[in-house]
Amino acid sequence: MSHKAGFVSIIGKPNVGKSTLMNQLVGEKISIITSKAQTTRHRIMGILSGDDFQVVYSDTPGILNPQYELHKSMMKFVSSSMEDADLILFVTDLYEKYDDDAMIKRLQTTDIPIIMVMNKIDLAKGSQAFDKMTYWKEFIKSKHNILISALNGEGISELFQLILGQLPEHPAYFPKDEVTDKPERFFVSEIVREKIFTNYKKEVPYSCEVVTTDFVEDEKIIRIRITINVERKSQRGIILGHKGERIKKVGTEARLDMETFFGKKVFLEQFVKVEPDWRKKYNKLKGFGY
Repeated sequence: MSHKAGFVSIIGKPNVGKSTLMNQLVGEKISIITSKAQTTRHRIMGILSGDDFQVVYSDTPGILNPQYELHKSMMKFVSSSMEDADLILFVTDLYEKYDDDAMIKRLQTTDIPIIMVMNKIDLAKGSQAFDKMTYWKEFIKSKHNILISALNGEGISELFQLILGQLPEHPAYFPKDEVTDKPERFFVSEIVREKIFTNYKKEVPYSCEVVTTDFVEDEKIIRIRITINVERKSQRGIILGHKGERIKKVGTEARLDMETFFGKKVFLEQFVKVEPDWRKKYNKLKGFGY
């Protein structure tokens, strides 16, 4: 029996639903999902294996023009995902418009096959989805085009068949039981970061970097310690809230998600630390894994 395996890079602007799409394709919640843009900061691989295939998806940060060092690091993750890709899913939606972006220009000149994925069709009125697809065809030379709703799963099985049809014959790259390339500590940090995005407004979530400092597992419980790094003292106060009530809510929500994710009881300790202007400092970013 022939075996297909390949790397599929999921690329698009912020807030077009790339993370929701990858979670649908993999069947696991691997990328954090919020209504806010720019929540994905790393390249996160989601691995789906069958008897005769293995698809290695890469969810990447949303394409943007870098404003500071963190953005530059995020765009490097997008570039690296294109370098080893066998296939690109260019994800857009009913509302996104073309602009003269360096990464979009790179998509226009690549030899890697592209499937254009028009997301959020559950919100479309009349011919809106088809009209928007026609609009994007002027800018992106795609091999296939498909309309989907990552939120409700419409078009996902058809998209998966298109993906399989584009993969080369190759042995599996990862063990069949692996679903991601990221360690457990990474997902602890991402779960907490998701709760920060859903519980706080404006700039505060973007100024936070969560680091898992301890992860100790025994038969019955996982003991976890995390540090939330913020850029300013005022942000530390906002994160903590009155008498620590807001950080307690984040911790409770995160712990429940972790217990579901790991299938085990979790004891979670949280600390908040001021790390001035960490998003602009190359050395700090390197220490945080960027």
